[in-house]
Amino acid sequence: MIPTLEWTSAGVRFLDQTRLPLEESYVLATTYGQVADVITTMVVRGAPAIGVSAAMGVALGVQKSHAATLAELSAELDVICKTLAATRPTAVNLFWAIDRMRRRYLSLAAEPGIGIDAIRAALVQEARTMYDEDIAACRTMGQNGASLMPQSGGVLTHCNAGALASCGYGMALGVIRAAVENGHALHVYADETRPFLQGARLTAWELMHDGIPTTVLCDNMAASLMRQGKIKAVIVGADRVAANGDVANKIGTYGVAILAKEHGLPFYVACPWSTIDLATATGDSIPIEQRSPKEVTHHAGKQLTPDGVGVENPAFDVTPARYVTAIITERGVFRPPYALNGR
Repeated sequence: MIPTLEWTSAGVRFLDQTRLPLEESYVLATTYGQVADVITTMVVRGAPAIGVSAAMGVALGVQKSHAATLAELSAELDVICKTLAATRPTAVNLFWAIDRMRRRYLSLAAEPGIGIDAIRAALVQEARTMYDEDIAACRTMGQNGASLMPQSGGVLTHCNAGALASCGYGMALGVIRAAVENGHALHVYADETRPFLQGARLTAWELMHDGIPTTVLCDNMAASLMRQGKIKAVIVGADRVAANGDVANKIGTYGVAILAKEHGLPFYVACPWSTIDLATATGDSIPIEQRSPKEVTHHAGKQLTPDGVGVENPAFDVTPARYVTAIITERGVFRPPYALNGR
């Protein structure tokens, strides 16, 4: 696997997903502010990858701190966490990871006689542990969901919930990978996913690397292919799942779920447990990120729309739980009625 992100002695190294599929290049973040910028500009994206990136950003910020006392370090930590938390509001993994790093810091700071250098080292280790845990979770959810995939035929996915959206292996694409490894003969149909084209650029790129047959669709083609019988199942990732099973995912997912229901197709969501937000009762309370109108009005630096035209650019929509056949996690497969709890 080409690493989406990795901790190095020089800083956090990110595969620049804004330049894929034509260029494989990397961005080195040497400060927590640079990590925040990498998240905001979608050099790194995908809920699990964003979470681990934020954890590494916290570790990097504490490592670079010149604080001489725990009181000074605590004050700096607050700034670091607030800066990273302000990057992208919908992906709950971001806040889960920051909270986990903050709690680890507080437990360390409460140890009698502990030094700042020991705290720095422990926080780096915590972030690296989260990296390893994410890959392990993806592999486990892949095996948990593999049997749900058809033995052969087409599977539709929207956006990119693959290795590029995680620390490796992937969520929705991890399930597809595991199914293929188990002998399923699948053909993936990847929605292009306007306006950022995660499907056309990223999903197609990583599946072709794996030798899994892949066809890119314009976002308005899925219904036609479903009607023709070319698609047997739909599987997507998630950026936040409410306690009742409502799913926030890349804009356009809601429409795909409705189409799947109309055509009698199963609609699966694959995500790590850290994406499930038990504190949010329903999808109505999930904050939806609004991104720059320029992502819609321009492509590759070229303007596509008239000057002054109104633009809507929500990054996500919410699919009600009634459209979700099952939610696949590393803790198992959950089916409706969804009453997700801490098990």
